[in-house]
Amino acid sequence: MRGALLVAGTTSDAGKSVVTAGLCRWLARQGVKVAPFKAQNMSLNSAVTADGAEIGRAQAVQAAAARVEPEAAMNPVLLKPGSDRSSQVVLLGKPYADVSALSYREHKPALMQVALECLADLRSRYDVVLCEGAGSPAEINLRATDIANMGLARAASLPVLVVGDINPGGVFAAMFGTLALLSPADQALVCGFVVNKFRGDPALLQPGLDMLRQLTGRPTLGVLPWTEGLELDVEDSLGLAAPVAPLPALGRDVLRVSVVRLPRLSNWTDIDALRAEPGVLVRFASTPEELADADLVVLPGTRQTVADLAWLRARGLDVALARREGPVLGICGGYQMLGGTIGDLVESGAGTVDGLGLLPVDTVFGADKVLARPGGAWRGHPVTTAYEIHHGRITPTAGEAFLDGVRVGAVSGTVWHGALESDGFRRAYLAEVAELTGRAWVPGTVAFEDVRQARLDLLGDVVAEHLDTDAVLRLIEHGAPGGLPFIPPGAPA
Repeated sequence: MRGALLVAGTTSDAGKSVVTAGLCRWLARQGVKVAPFKAQNMSLNSAVTADGAEIGRAQAVQAAAARVEPEAAMNPVLLKPGSDRSSQVVLLGKPYADVSALSYREHKPALMQVALECLADLRSRYDVVLCEGAGSPAEINLRATDIANMGLARAASLPVLVVGDINPGGVFAAMFGTLALLSPADQALVCGFVVNKFRGDPALLQPGLDMLRQLTGRPTLGVLPWTEGLELDVEDSLGLAAPVAPLPALGRDVLRVSVVRLPRLSNWTDIDALRAEPGVLVRFASTPEELADADLVVLPGTRQTVADLAWLRARGLDVALARREGPVLGICGGYQMLGGTIGDLVESGAGTVDGLGLLPVDTVFGADKVLARPGGAWRGHPVTTAYEIHHGRITPTAGEAFLDGVRVGAVSGTVWHGALESDGFRRAYLAEVAELTGRAWVPGTVAFEDVRQARLDLLGDVVAEHLDTDAVLRLIEHGAPGGLPFIPPGAPA
């Protein structure tokens, strides 16, 4: 088998990433050599490949689902928003340019060429390439310069599935409307629909599915149920809104972890491993009151350290942290905030600003981004899962060593993302938090990587059971069938 497919969605967070990952795991289990691909991703949740390239976290997870090593070609263009109107463009894993929403258009032709070259390269090395779209293909204001949805599908002759999230309602209108806003040439590549996150009896949907097929001439190839326990690495911060119930505690007490919900929060998957521990309740916090009863406060990474530090001060969270006696963990940008000064002429251009003064470190931002996958240990517990993504160069002036960072008392800081995925380190650190706060908490015994693989296997099971995989395989091998009807009004070609 050889071929490719594009998984598009009616909206962001419709389930494109999850469906693509599920298809990757399902195909890998059939012995198919499969790779994920997303031409252009916009996310503050990223990963670092073995050779030091930065890509979207979703593509790294999809590569894990496919049981292959992630690489820059799987996400050639990554946009990291710094504000509502500007983003850093990461090209083939390295910083390329800082652009506004309008100036980015000038780069699109060159970026499309790179994306097509990467897709062609992957298709030459893999049996199947599963492409994920971005946002919605019906964003008609962006269609002329689109490189991730129908622009890519047209250029590479990719058959397209459209995923719709039924949970908020309006899924039939969203799927029909998405198709009806596309030009005739774009519509010719849209081959069917997938309904995602359905709760209840699928028989109740059948009249609507039948009518959708009558109206569009295209089938719905699956109704994927709402599935608990799929807490995969969330790419879009929209996915952080829903609380996640903690696993049952093994000891008498639960550890309460409050993660400061910074406006430009990045790499929030650092906390996923905490959620996988029994008896650890993780909550996002944006007020001092939400930190008051926490056993551990995590100050996470951010794309805009200085701007988010100002937000933190405006809400009184700086005072709450200064008065706190319990453990605090700063990661990357959060670590920088905990220090004495931050010299930033790169992200914000603010110059030197005062940090929170809780750790004896100073930060100076460099133009070049540090991208690495380091390793080390803490109190004899190895850390083999860490990665670095930062412009800041941090200089400690005192304090006890903590991974690559420092700690003073119960306040610790590191630029290493992903360290908490190392089981021994995570459990030893949480055990110390429990001891410092007087909690009778007992760590789990299941490895976090086993948890992640079990979730991917569950996702593969959902795809195998609820998707018409034979029809999907035909699309992958043979492309879009001819004769698909045009649905008016369409858009200009």
